[in-house]
Amino acid sequence: MKYIAVIHHDPGSAFGVSFPDFPGCITAGETFEEARARAAEVLRLCIEEMHAAGEALPVPSTFEAVMQDLDFADGVAFFVTVAELATAAG
Repeated sequence: MKYIAVIHHDPGSAFGVSFPDFPGCITAGETFEEARARAAEVLRLCIEEMHAAGEALPVPSTFEAVMQDLDFADGVAFFVTVAELATAAG
């Protein structure tokens, strides 16, 4: 499975990462590259918490649906896959 992450950046702030399919699952970095690198780890942690709570994972949104959502339209979207999550876990 792969999920979409969206990086946002306002002048004078860090680069924030959010996941449309996982409200409240966020991270940030001082640079775009740092924020992108942290995305897989924070998503892995959010998924672990959901599994521990017995919650089902959401069906991944389509790229088109995310980009049509005004909350995410000004961000840079990229995919984080389950394989990346396993790599991030070490």
